[in-house]
Amino acid sequence: MPEGHTLHRLAADHLRRFGGRPVRVSSPQGKFADSAALLDGAVLRSAEAHGKHLFLGFGPLGWVHVHLGLFGKVRQGPAPAPPPTDTVRLRLTGPGGWSDLRGPTACALLDDTEKAAIHARLGPDPLRPEDDGEAAWARISRSRVSLAVLLMDQKVVAGVGNVYRAEVLFRHGIDPLLPGRDLDRATWDAIWADLVLLMREGVRLGRIDTVRPEHTPEAMGRAPRVDDHGGEVYVYRRAGQPCLVCGTEVSRGELGGRNLFWCGGCQGHRG
Repeated sequence: MPEGHTLHRLAADHLRRFGGRPVRVSSPQGKFADSAALLDGAVLRSAEAHGKHLFLGFGPLGWVHVHLGLFGKVRQGPAPAPPPTDTVRLRLTGPGGWSDLRGPTACALLDDTEKAAIHARLGPDPLRPEDDGEAAWARISRSRVSLAVLLMDQKVVAGVGNVYRAEVLFRHGIDPLLPGRDLDRATWDAIWADLVLLMREGVRLGRIDTVRPEHTPEAMGRAPRVDDHGGEVYVYRRAGQPCLVCGTEVSRGELGGRNLFWCGGCQGHRG
């Protein structure tokens, strides 16, 4: 499932391609056909993201809400658009190019009240300028649940997925199974600031890189990582390989149905 930086990048891409101009809207697959007909020819006025949710604003006509889920994909390109396939749920076209949405968990036209309800159930997003870590800390500091679970709970922090979860815990030397209430405030503030930094870089680069300058392939004289989930990382999907910092073999387990990666040397793990 794409992490939050991907949705913020998509919001910026859609605004760049279509913002402030009339947009042709269609649904070759047919599942969004009624809403597409209503929006066709309307002006895209805004685009924003909150966590893993994308919102495309068409003024009084409402908001197209997209949640990619596990299988959703967006493809974009310059004009002219290629012929659409019948698997495209939503197609946008205009002078600035085209955008095709396939296989999302959600694609619906919402009014302001319905959009606000989605925001209300999400935690703060490190990529939203108006958000900070206060609301997340209020929940984390009272919780017996492990930090590894809390960071993946979109009601606590919106936009963090398995990669950012694994990497930010490693970067701060935190046992993934540490209960939230055992974390001190200064460390939480450092984690939040790090998420802001890392996820902004994810938007800028279009991939997830989390290693510090001294641990890059160039600095360490090692081969670059090759993986379709992102760039240079410390522990995510590196199980069985030596930690880039201490050399301990990176471990993998399962928590809440998701893979968990950590370094027992740098973070510890009470298993």
